[in-house]
Amino acid sequence: MSSSEHGYPFDPVTIGIVSISDRASSGIYEDKGLPALQDWLTRALMNPITFEARLIPDEQEAISQALIELVDAGCALVLTTGGTGPALRDVTPEATLAVADKEMAGFGEQMRRVSLEFVPTAILSRQVAVIRKQSLIINLPGQPKAIAETLEGLKDAEGNSKVQGVFTAVPYCIDLIGGPYLETVNTVCKAFRPKSAQRPQRVPAA
Repeated sequence: MSSSEHGYPFDPVTIGIVSISDRASSGIYEDKGLPALQDWLTRALMNPITFEARLIPDEQEAISQALIELVDAGCALVLTTGGTGPALRDVTPEATLAVADKEMAGFGEQMRRVSLEFVPTAILSRQVAVIRKQSLIINLPGQPKAIAETLEGLKDAEGNSKVQGVFTAVPYCIDLIGGPYLETVNTVCKAFRPKSAQRPQRVPAA
């Protein structure tokens, strides 16, 4: 949906999405990371979104350079997928930490908490999140299903939250670093903000 169609003055946001894979970037197989990120964000946010997409190999310097370029291009949020395991070619966390002003350790902890509901090898995941300037950068898992699970969390059979996803905290984090006011579709992922940080609920224009 667009803000103009419904009369809502939602803040526009530019989001960087980065898929990191040697094989996908060389055309050996179709990349699934970028479509998964774009699909989820489009469903989860009511803001008008401009996407800046990158598909790059598992090269630390190239990853760091892409993150720097996306932040400099005005991306309030940058999400990466791939390259966060213990394999020799998995260097996304190192590349991300190399460009960080601040590390946000809670994001990685919660993503592993979500994944541990499915597989004990979740402890091998090394996702990190950082702030660079006025941008939040988050490393996500490589599989589309895991991307959605870690972002939106897990629900029980009655639809109640079982394990919180990390995106619940993203809008308020971006508020705190001076970014746009992100508004979520609550049926996908309900953002949490302290009452003092919430904007009044708006009603669609007639």
